[in-house]
Amino acid sequence: MTTQTIPSLLVTANVGSIFEDPSQMLRIWTDTFLSTVSSLNPKFIALHCQEVGGKNYENSMKHVEEFVSLLMSSSELRLFDKVRVYLDEDYSSAENFTALGNFYFIHESIEDVQIYNFKDFEFVPATGKEIHSGNIEAVVTKEKAKFPQELFPECKWSRKGFMRTRWSIQGTIFDLVNIHLFHDASNFVAMESFPSVYCKNRRRALEHTLQRFHSDAYGRVPYFLFGDFNFRTDTDSVIKKLTEGLNATRIQNNKNNEFTKLQYTNDESQLVLTVGKKEFNHSDHQTVFLYPSETWLKSFDKELEAFEESLTEFPVTFPPSYPFEETISEATKYMQTRCPAWCDRVLLSTTARQLVNVENGVEYNLMGKDICMGDHKPVYLQTSLQTNAGLNIGETNKINVGESKLLKVQNIISDSSTVTRYIYIKNIDNPVKVFRETTV
Repeated sequence: MTTQTIPSLLVTANVGSIFEDPSQMLRIWTDTFLSTVSSLNPKFIALHCQEVGGKNYENSMKHVEEFVSLLMSSSELRLFDKVRVYLDEDYSSAENFTALGNFYFIHESIEDVQIYNFKDFEFVPATGKEIHSGNIEAVVTKEKAKFPQELFPECKWSRKGFMRTRWSIQGTIFDLVNIHLFHDASNFVAMESFPSVYCKNRRRALEHTLQRFHSDAYGRVPYFLFGDFNFRTDTDSVIKKLTEGLNATRIQNNKNNEFTKLQYTNDESQLVLTVGKKEFNHSDHQTVFLYPSETWLKSFDKELEAFEESLTEFPVTFPPSYPFEETISEATKYMQTRCPAWCDRVLLSTTARQLVNVENGVEYNLMGKDICMGDHKPVYLQTSLQTNAGLNIGETNKINVGESKLLKVQNIISDSSTVTRYIYIKNIDNPVKVFRETTV
């Protein structure tokens, strides 16, 4: 067989804030994403979203359907005739809810596309367009898990976790994994040491995930791991660098005598840096972290070093992806709440790196640098994947995947094809099928 390549686009996006203020943000976000698709002209697209429905998902989840419709009805994606969408939307299921969303679009020119059935341990043809939403625990073409509470007993059990799919595309097998790790809750705690408590929590969760992939019943395959890792810089070292020669003052809280801020001033008593629990404010904030140099901070980006034997990344030459202003008119500015960091990444296993044809070019960058995309700018990797690379994933044992039942199926008719929408509700004894036709 002749080895060819498939132009591919892997995108990770924390979309939470676009659902918090959906009036303009939904269309701005999708227009920017689709214009990127048009300019790069990929034939395989993987979009991994975190915080689907927003941080206030009880009120904002209703806007997700509009988001999906904007993508599915777009002219830019009209020739992508094979689609799989997985939306974990059942926030009432505390033990399972991750708020993750995985979107996959495969162009009509790509043949021999199969997706893995994690229940029957076999690949099945990935034809047509399917959207799975609601409580998707029983959907067998994805694997999803929330991180166990015992990994971080000192913290509140949050909706962080991962969701993966496995693909065989023209003779090449690989996993695509969406992941969301824990954030930094307090700048004061983060600056105490490196690795911080938060960094250790992220490290444990990522180690847990990789160990699972290396030892589970499904066999080991190359994987692309992209999502919101919430990786932060070595905050203590960054502050020391920024405050060399400055004088530090603790601002006390009169009520409980605890300090609420650290202020650093120069010899002329000019305020240079203020650090609070949720404040990180430099007097020249945008210049220091974005202009004219965006590289000095990268030397303090150390969290990935603990995984250098198993994970790799293409060179990062773009500014930190977080935290950008969520106001449309302030799209290019960082919020003064956290030290900017490369939270959003596209990482590869060492075997997945071998599937990338670097001779065809690789672009690893931020999406919407000058456009408001929320507090996280999406990060994308544009590359070409080899076909006919092959892989023998070996023998596996079957496992039980749970019991969610189908409540509603919608056949959504468009000009080009039929999209089958499955909405799942957990533990319904007498499921009812409801059919609704609409234009996507």
